[in-house]
Amino acid sequence: MGLIDTHTHLDSFAQRGELPAMLQRSVAAGLEAMVAIGTDTDDWTLNRDMARQNQGRVHYTVGLHPCNVGADWAERVAQLEGFWSGAGLRPALPVALGETGLDRFHLPKEPAEAEKVFGWQKAAFTEQLALAKRLGCPLVIHSREAFSECVAMIDASGVDWSRVVFHCFTEGVAEMAELTKRGGYGSFTGVITYKNAEPVRAAALAQGLDRLMIETDAPYLTPMPHRGKPNEPAFLRHTAEYCAALFGVSYERLAEITTANAKRFLGLG
Repeated sequence: MGLIDTHTHLDSFAQRGELPAMLQRSVAAGLEAMVAIGTDTDDWTLNRDMARQNQGRVHYTVGLHPCNVGADWAERVAQLEGFWSGAGLRPALPVALGETGLDRFHLPKEPAEAEKVFGWQKAAFTEQLALAKRLGCPLVIHSREAFSECVAMIDASGVDWSRVVFHCFTEGVAEMAELTKRGGYGSFTGVITYKNAEPVRAAALAQGLDRLMIETDAPYLTPMPHRGKPNEPAFLRHTAEYCAALFGVSYERLAEITTANAKRFLGLG
């Protein structure tokens, strides 16, 4: 069974004309499919077009990333629901909403400006949570230095936690416990292969193999042994091989379980 990269960014590959070669490398590395993640208006239609042109191999999401939130956030968030209506047969439809959430790490340094921007983030997140609840779709969360606030807002929204994944999970066991007791998921990137990532590995083990999903977040967070180079979906194999050793199972079993988890969570055929 092939792997599924549940979270990748393909816009840079497409813009450089490198998408066909990248897709070929992913097939050679054992990938079955990947999910191109939406972050703002400039990649939503691009991702949809890639999904249409690579049916079954590329799926996509739409969402407003917290680092892209500005004063005009409401105008952009208002465009999201249209991707679920009148878009034709799958794979024209998004498989999830996101990535959305909260990010304190990249806020402006000036306190008053940071407070204003974080207020916009929370407002945009609130609207996207309400949309996810209406649609009943999976929800991809970006949380950086704002885990407890994200959890509290999801709790308040009434969104079905079994449809929530915190992508690039880099918290520890205690935070993973907060997700699992609610029915949510954490997905793991190449960070899990890094020498200093013991808390991340402990969190993955605490969640358990039966709930594991893996991703590249390409072109970021390249796994060992390619750390320091631009990431791409083909490198998911390194993360999968590392996780197989971490959980004490064969690579084939790891691929079987993580792919089944991804298909179930995202509703992929």
